Amino acid sequence: MSNDFYEVLNNKVAHVEDVLSRKGVLREEGYQHTVIEAMNYALMGGGKRLRPLIMQEVYSMFGGDDADIIECFMTALEMIHTYSLVHDDLPAMDNDDYRRGRKTCHIVYGEDMAILTGDALLNRAFEVALNCSLNKSPEKSVCILKALKLMASKSGIYGMVGGQVFDVESENLKKANTLEEILFIHRLKTSALLQIAFMAGGILAGAPEKDIELLSIIGENVGVAFQIKDDILDVTSTQEVLGKPIGSDEKNNKTTYVNLVGLEQSEEDVKKYSEIAIDSYDLLSKKNEFLRELIISLVSREK
Repeated sequence: MSNDFYEVLNNKVAHVEDVLSRKGVLREEGYQHTVIEAMNYALMGGGKRLRPLIMQEVYSMFGGDDADIIECFMTALEMIHTYSLVHDDLPAMDNDDYRRGRKTCHIVYGEDMAILTGDALLNRAFEVALNCSLNKSPEKSVCILKALKLMASKSGIYGMVGGQVFDVESENLKKANTLEEILFIHRLKTSALLQIAFMAGGILAGAPEKDIELLSIIGENVGVAFQIKDDILDVTSTQEVLGKPIGSDEKNNKTTYVNLVGLEQSEEDVKKYSEIAIDSYDLLSKKNEFLRELIISLVSREK
C-alpha cells in the first residue's frame, strides 16, 4: 500500500472518530453517570474503526446522500462492536486486561459495571439508529427498516452472538474444534458484523439486490480472512504492536486456525479468502478504489 493510501485512510478514520464523538458520546451526568462514563471510555478507546468506515464507503459508492442516516448507522454498528469487545474481555470470557493499549472496561470500572456497559451500548446502538428514521421519505424509511433488521439478525443468535456461544462452549468443554467448526465461529463471530458494514451501506443507499448479495459475499470472506490474520498475529506479534495481550488463545486452550493447519497454510488461506472478496468486489455495479485497496490492506496488516 502506498503512503497516499494510508494518509487517506487516517483522514477517513479521523472523520469516523468525529462522527462517534458527535453521535455516540453522552454527557456523563445523573445517578447512572458511571455507566455512561464507561460507555464513553469503551466507545472512544481507539481501534481501526473498520466497520463504520466500510459502511460509509459503500454508502457513498452507491450514491447515498443523507449524512444523518449513515452517521447514525455508523455509530450504531461501532457501538455493537464495542459492546461485544467489552463482554469478550470479561473474566468469564477471555479474561483480558488490555484492549487497544488501554486497560479493559472491567479492569477500570469493575466486572459488574462492564456487563452493564455492554448491555447499555447494545440498547443505545438501536436507539441511535432509530433516531435517523424520523421525518424521512417512505423510500428511505423502508431502507432504514431493512438495515435495522439486518443489524439485529447479524449481531444476534444467527450471527455474532451465535458464533460466540459455540466458541465459549467449545472452550468450556476443552473440545478441539474441527476446521469446519472454526470457520463457523469465524463466519458468525467476525464476518457477521463486517457483513452489516458492507450490506447495510448498500441497503441504506438503495443498491440493487444483486449488489447486496455480492456485498454479503465480500463481508463474509473479508471477515474470515481478517480473523485468520488475527489468529496469526496472536502467535507472531507483540503486545506493544497489537495493543492487547498476545497468546490469549493459547492461554485459554482455544483451537485456532493456526494451530490446526499451521502458520504457512494460514497465510495462504488469508490470501485465498481475500481473493474471493476482491473477485466479488470487481463484479459490483459501482466501484470505489479506496475500498478495494482497504480490503487488500487487511491481508498485510501487522495489528
